[in-house]
Formats: sequence, C-alpha cells, structure tokens
Amino acid sequence: MATEALVSFAVERIGDMLIQEAKFFKGVGGQVKRLHRDLRAMQCFLEEADKKQEEDSRVRNWVSEIREAVYEAEDIIDMFILTAQSLRTHSFPERAFKKLINRYRVGKKVEAIQLGLQDISNRREALGIKNIGEGTSMSRSAQMLQDLRRSTPHAEEHVVVGLENEAYKLVNQLIGGDQRRRVISLVGMGGIGKTTLAKKVYNHTQVVECFPDYRAWAYVSQDCRPRDVYMQIIKQIWSSTKEQMEMVEKLQEQELGDFLHGHLKDNRYLIVLDDVWSPADWSCLAKVSSYNPDSLGNVFPDGGKGSRLLLTTRRKDVALHADARSIPQEMQILSEKESWDLFRRKAFLDHVDADRYPPDFVQLGREMVDKCNGLPLAIVVLGGLLSRNMSHTEWRKVHDNINAYLAIEGCQTGVMTVLNLSYIDLPSYLKPCFLHLSLFPEDYVISTRKLLLLWIAEGFVLQQDRQSLKDTAEIYLNELINRNLIQVVRTSVNARVMECRVHDFIRELAIEKAKEHNFFGTNIVVDPHLFPSTSSSLFSSKSRRQSIFSDFERYASIEHYSTPYLRSLLFFNLGGIFRTLQLDFIAKCFKVLRVLDLEGLRIENVPSIIGELIHLRYLGLRHTGLKMLPLSIGNLRNLQTLDINNLKRVPDVIWKITNMRYLYIEEQEEDDPLKIDTVQNLHILSGITFNQWIRNNSSKLTCLEKLKIEGRCELVEGVEFSNSIAKLHSSLKSLYLKASDECSIPSLAMSSCPHLCKLDIKGCMQKLTETFQFPQNLSQLTLEACRIDCDPMPILEKLPKLLTLRLRAGSYLGKEMHVSANGFPRLKILLLLGLKELVLLNIEKGAMPWLMQLEFDDFKTEIFGLNELLNLVVVKIQFFSLPRLAMFLQNKVPFWDLTWLAGAKGGFHICRQKGLTLASSRQALEQLADLLKHYHRWQGFV
Repeated sequence: MATEALVSFAVERIGDMLIQEAKFFKGVGGQVKRLHRDLRAMQCFLEEADKKQEEDSRVRNWVSEIREAVYEAEDIIDMFILTAQSLRTHSFPERAFKKLINRYRVGKKVEAIQLGLQDISNRREALGIKNIGEGTSMSRSAQMLQDLRRSTPHAEEHVVVGLENEAYKLVNQLIGGDQRRRVISLVGMGGIGKTTLAKKVYNHTQVVECFPDYRAWAYVSQDCRPRDVYMQIIKQIWSSTKEQMEMVEKLQEQELGDFLHGHLKDNRYLIVLDDVWSPADWSCLAKVSSYNPDSLGNVFPDGGKGSRLLLTTRRKDVALHADARSIPQEMQILSEKESWDLFRRKAFLDHVDADRYPPDFVQLGREMVDKCNGLPLAIVVLGGLLSRNMSHTEWRKVHDNINAYLAIEGCQTGVMTVLNLSYIDLPSYLKPCFLHLSLFPEDYVISTRKLLLLWIAEGFVLQQDRQSLKDTAEIYLNELINRNLIQVVRTSVNARVMECRVHDFIRELAIEKAKEHNFFGTNIVVDPHLFPSTSSSLFSSKSRRQSIFSDFERYASIEHYSTPYLRSLLFFNLGGIFRTLQLDFIAKCFKVLRVLDLEGLRIENVPSIIGELIHLRYLGLRHTGLKMLPLSIGNLRNLQTLDINNLKRVPDVIWKITNMRYLYIEEQEEDDPLKIDTVQNLHILSGITFNQWIRNNSSKLTCLEKLKIEGRCELVEGVEFSNSIAKLHSSLKSLYLKASDECSIPSLAMSSCPHLCKLDIKGCMQKLTETFQFPQNLSQLTLEACRIDCDPMPILEKLPKLLTLRLRAGSYLGKEMHVSANGFPRLKILLLLGLKELVLLNIEKGAMPWLMQLEFDDFKTEIFGLNELLNLVVVKIQFFSLPRLAMFLQNKVPFWDLTWLAGAKGGFHICRQKGLTLASSRQALEQLADLLKHYHRWQGFV
C-alpha cells in the first residue's frame, strides 16, 4: 500500500500544479491533463495490487513500473516549470523561442510516458493479473507464517527473563479486583514477549485455581476468523461426545457465538485472545453492540462473577476499545542485564556461567546483545543460532552481519519477518510516514514538531475537512505510536509527544521497505576510511531522498549529477566538528529539491542561488550559526516551512512567500521591520518581535493558530497591541508573549479570542488580568517572571475550563496562596516551580476535585488540604541537596511507588498505585501529607 499512497500523492500534486501553475502550461496543458487522467485510471488497480505484491513478483514488477512512470511524469513537470520560471528573466524574442522548444520537448516526453502507461496496462492483462481485486484469501506464505506463529498455552517457554514483576501484576489483575467482566490487555511491539508472558500467567498456579473449569486459549492473528476462534474456545471448555462436536461444527458463525455465550454466561471464565490486530477484529469477535456492550449479542458476557479476557496486541487502541476502564499493561524492552542473562541461557546450553567461556566469546556476545536493543525475540533467535555452533569464526561472522542473520534465521519466524507483519497491517496513508523514519540515524531522538512538518512538506498528510494539516499529522504520529512502531521519549506536561525514537529493528525494517519502494537511495555515512574513492557511484539515479550523517565536506565534494531529481536532503550532525559547509552545490545539483534540512551544521552564509529552488517546501536552518539570509529567499514561492533562529535580522521579503504556513524566526538580534500580513496561509508564527507585530495588519492573518511574540515592548501601546490580538479571534488557539529584560507585557484583553486555549506569559505584568478578560475556553496557562504581588488564585480559580496551570520562577512574589472551595473545577495539573517566597498553599475542601498531578521544587512551602485531593495520582518533587534527598529516601510511603528522576535537578516521581479503594486512596493521601509535613519539620521551617 506504500506504493499506492506515494503514487496518489504524486498524482494529486500533478493535479494541483495544473491549477496553480496554469500560466506555464500554455501549449501543453491538454497533454498534461490527459496524462493526469491516465495516471488516475491506473490508481484504480493500485490499492489491491499493492496488497498482493508481497507474494507475486509479477504484480510487484508491474506496480514498480507504474511507480517509476509516475515519478518520471513528476520529474518532467517539475523541470518544465523550473525552466519556464528561469526564462522570465530573458529578453522577449529569446524567451518566446526557448518557450516553444521547452513545450515541444515536454510534449514529446509526456507522449512517451503515455505510451509507456498503455504498454504497462496491456502487459497487466498479458501477465494474467487483470483480476487483481478478486478474492481476499490469505496468501500461501502468509498462511504458513500464521501457522508457524500459532500459539498454544501448553508450549510454555522455560527460559523466561525479566517478566517476574509483569507476571505478578498481571496475575493480581486476573484473580483480584471487582466482579465485573474485565478485558486486560498486554500491549507491545512484535517480538517483545507478549505471548510468552501470557503463557506464563495462563499456567500460573493461582490463575489455574481461580479458573478451574472455564479457561481457554485462542490464537487470532491478522486473518481474524471469528468462527475458528469460537471453535478453539469451545473445544477447551466443553466436554462433548464426538457426535455432539460434529453437530456444533455445522453451526453458522452467529449460532456458534450464541452457543459460546450460553456456556459462559453463568460461569467464571478466563479466555486468552492472542494476537488481536484491530479494534474491528475485537468487535467482530465479541459481537459487541454499540448501544449496549453487555447485551445478549456479546459473545463474552458479564455475569458478575469476576470473568476475565486477556488480549495480546501490538496496538494500544485495540486494548482501549476492548475495555476503556482497564489500563493496558505495556510491555517494556529488557534491561542490559536482563538481555545478557537471556542470551547467556540461550547461547550456552549447558547453563554454565558465561565467565567460564573464553573472554573473546563473551565480548562478541555482549556486543551482539547490545545490537538487539532489549528485544527478547531478537535475543532468543540470536542465542539459538549461536548455540548450534560454538566456533569463534562462526560467532564473528554473525557478529559482523547480525541484521542479515536475524532476518533469515528460522525462515518465516525470523525477527524481521515477524516485525514485517506490523508494516503489512498499516493503512496506506501511514506507510509513507513509516518509511520516512528510515532517514533518521540509529538511536536518534527525533523532535516531533520537526517530524510532523517534514511529513507535511513531503505531501504525506492528507487534508481532513476543517482540520489543520499539523493536527492530522499528529494523529498519524499517535497511530504509529499506538501500533508500537515509534517509541515515546518525552512528553509535555499535558501528555503531548515532544520527542520520539525508533527501535533499531523497526528502523531496519523501514530501511528495507524504503529501498523496495525507491523511497530513498541510501542513508549515507561518508567515511574516507571505508570509502577512500567515494564518488557518485554511491548514489542511485532513482534516489528521491538522501540523509547524510557525517563528513559533510566530503559529501559536498562528490559529483551529484547522477541524482538530479532528488526531492529531500537531510543532514544530521551527530557530534563531529566540521569546517563551515558551503551550500552552492545543493542549489546547482538538486534543482527540484522540496525538503532541505541543515539543522546543527555550521553554515557561514546561504548563497543567493538558493532562491532558484522554487519547488522547496521545507528549509531547516536552526542552530547553524547563520546571521543573515539572502534577499533571494523571497523567490521560494512554494516554501511552507522556514525554521531558523538567532538571525541578526530577518530580510523583509517574507511577504512574497504567500504559501508559507509555519514560520519560526526566534531570538532575532535586531528589531527591523518585517512585513508578514500578506502571508494569509500562515498557521504558526513564532519569534516575531512586538515592534514588528504591531506594524502589521493582523486582521489579514485569518489562519493564524499559534503565535509567539518576543523582544522589547516598552514602546508598544497597550490598547493597540490588545486590538491586534483581538483581530485573530476566529483562529488563534495558542499565544506566547515573552518580554526581554525588565519590559512589562502590554495590557491585554483576551476575552474576544474564544478559541484561545493555551496562554504563556513571560515578563512583568502590571497587574493580573481580571477573570472576565481571560478567554473562557483557556485550558493551559503558564506564568513566569510576571512579578505578581497579589495572590493570583482568587482570579485563576474561576477559569471554568483550565486543565493545566504552571507558575514558574518569579511569577508570584507573595508568601501565601489560597484556593477556595469549588475553585479550579477542572484543573488536572498544577506546577509550582521556583516560587522562592511562597511558604503556604492552602487548599480548601472541595477545591481542585480533578487534580491528578502536582509538581513542586525544594522550597519552603507547606501544603494544607492535600488529603482531600482524591484523584491525585502523581507527585513530582525536585531536590537540590543530597542531605534532603537522603532524608526523603528513608521515608517509604505505603500505596505509592517512588522513582528517582535523573538530571541536573534530581528529584522524585511519586506515583499512586493503581486499583486502590476510596478508603485506601484517602489513607494514601494522608500518609503523603504526613510525609511532606515531616520533611518541612526536618528542614526547620515549621
């Protein structure tokens, strides 16, 4: 489906260009339109063909030919527009003559593509693949894989490492808790050990005793067939004669579901559904009514007897769909110690201590285990492979080519084959986003803001009704996270993903698939020791994307004439020190480039020739040391994203780039005028100064959703500034005001911005705005360096939809804060950091009823009323001195799990244990409050 999506993007783009660049197509517009129509006709076959190309080489070759034809059409049209644009500077006679030649050439090339498409269409029938869409049966190899992976509870793995705590928690969930029927889910990426853990728990003595009669295990798989699943369960829970079973086997699917329901409804049962792939599969299996989940139509009834279903799945949304009231148990990769222990027990079959083997074996083994990155399946496959041959030569061969061995070991059960199932299961719109992950270096922490903007620039994100492209891209990201194909590294305080990474084997899968689809040529680490005669032969002429990880000077010196149609070029500085990079070669060699990211490289200047890259959509120049941009940047009329910081000044040409959507220009050194009010598609504007902003007519920026204004503001008149923000009433959702030095934030009335939900203010405020002037939909508020001397809580607590409140250093200078009863009716997160004068926070009974997270640092504050916050589950405390830390460690709190937070500001993440009764919750809060009081007495403050 990746090819179908990529082709769709290209065909849509050709259609868009026919509209947007109509003036360039005079004389050839008819031909290009016919080509566009022919390509659209081909799309009708692609979706089904793309599904079948995994199994049929003829289909795979046919799909590849279509893809290359579309790429060629896109290249021809891009180059035609580029040439037509360049001719506008020529004299009229010369321009007219060259236009005719250009149109003639492109006409001939379009004709050739159309003939090629006709030939491709004819050969589709000649090859016998004209009925691609017929049939939905599983392929032979896929069926073989399913049979090999079919799980049974009896084949329990005897060598299990690192699952003791998870097993203990899972057993307690199965045999304890309330008597309603619950669905408990194990969630994690392929090969992480979900089935292994499920088997261990299924056969646990306490579980067997709790479910003595009605206990069954069913394997589901991607090819979900409810009838087969029902029969697996019935055969395990129903004692029948051969004749009775034959009668049951003749029942239709619905009748079988009713039969199973009848046997389960009056009994306490445990059923494991192993390998459930989608929410739709669960609904199909359970026959859940959307109106009444516990209706008779539900195959797995709730008889109030403590029945349990245990699901294993790669997708978190499956778990939440099956039971929104149960928190999924998310599997974690093994630690370094656990990984080595598992490998040692698999590779050294006599189970002797690995230290008794030669040190070179142990060293090789540890290096290979490190490459497995904690994935149990990879470690088990590796250990089993090496256990069969204890030759140092063989171990070295595997060590030097570990990915290839893990891919093929066990044929259909190789690591990459198992992970490939997750790729096959992706919907077409997610596959290009997944392939794009192949461009990032191994173990690289990816900024999600940057990743989403790159996907948009590539054209991978489809417009969804009135939803912004960035919001849609974030949905795509969360889908890949829910499918355990992307790992979360860091989230914001309101749980939005800020940074992520990709597991090494998932990245290898993405690279392999990207090469199959000519998504990119190769990830390039240009190393003169490995490639002493590096030349353009490294790069395929079909490369659409390249990412460069090191030795940028050497890359710049290579001839790049073999890759003229490169669309994306990403550079990653992984910590090396290089001379200043010259960029002339990029604009000369890659004329149809759409994405250029140079973040983190040292760049002295951007040549004016960059303005000739008229197809460029994304230009990343953050942390490059650049101080100036050329005026020719205004020629980049298709540019959607410009990301740069610390410029001396921004050239006043942005107004020409009318397609700009995302403009990041933070920390300008000078405050020269900057016209931006012609850029009416602007969605994000970050880094404009107060003086620049006030000189623009903000009423024209009708799409602006996120605005960050910074710099000096002493000359900005309050009413004028307030009116300029009010003009964004129909679109503005996020506002960040950051005043420099001792400047005061201009007075601001925001009640006229009904969609504003996030407000950050950093800078002195003359007084806190009255409640009625705050937007009533405000859900996040951050104040810092505001120097407020009156208690802000009486005003802030009346905000009806406030979910997150952050009061940072210098925001409040007083000694006490009081929250009245019924204050903050919806607040979930409260952060009090750096409030050095605050000694008392009093929370009256009934205040903050939904507060779930409280964070504060090592200040003198006593908190009264903590024991009334019944929904409080997370407390974070930062410490600055080791004696205080040592004291806190000595006080263990029942009902709470304590985790040390590493970093410059050490501290604790204190998390309340799950499943507590109301009485236990009250007791837990009282104990936490007592501990904090003891802590303050110890400091001598009470």
